[in-house]
Amino acid sequence: MKRSFPLYLGTIIFGITDGIVSTVGLLAGITVGGASSRIIILTGMVYAFVEAFSMAVGNFLSEESSEEYVAKADVADGLPILVGLLMFIAFVLASLIPLVPYLLLSSATALPVSIAVSFAALFVAGAVGARLSRLPLFWRGVRMALLGGFAILLGIVIGRLFPGV
Repeated sequence: MKRSFPLYLGTIIFGITDGIVSTVGLLAGITVGGASSRIIILTGMVYAFVEAFSMAVGNFLSEESSEEYVAKADVADGLPILVGLLMFIAFVLASLIPLVPYLLLSSATALPVSIAVSFAALFVAGAVGARLSRLPLFWRGVRMALLGGFAILLGIVIGRLFPGV
């Protein structure tokens, strides 16, 4: 059980972080690139589910390989399947955080709101992860938000470099 909790925590934090960071970066890029609201929403929804599935499969196969390496044999798929499922759920739910403003607001208004709620969610995820690991909450929250900010910046830069493509 002791091995499972860090694995579950790491998987959930990874899913949340990647779900928010990659989705808000993608949405910011295509928004500043001039995509219509319908395309932004469609892209966000497709991305959330396809990437969540990809991450879940990758997590499943990675954990299964790790367990087989340790056991030097085939292993039951129970823990790897659970880890993959946790990744899928965490990624999809976290991806909705930057996407919801686009469902409710115009693209121009949704972009800054999406970025703001994403920064806030990244800060909270970093702080919660730190709390569970007994580390400094504030600085871990700030670190996660700033690292996520680079993906947002990257999305915006790429969107501005290739507008209307």
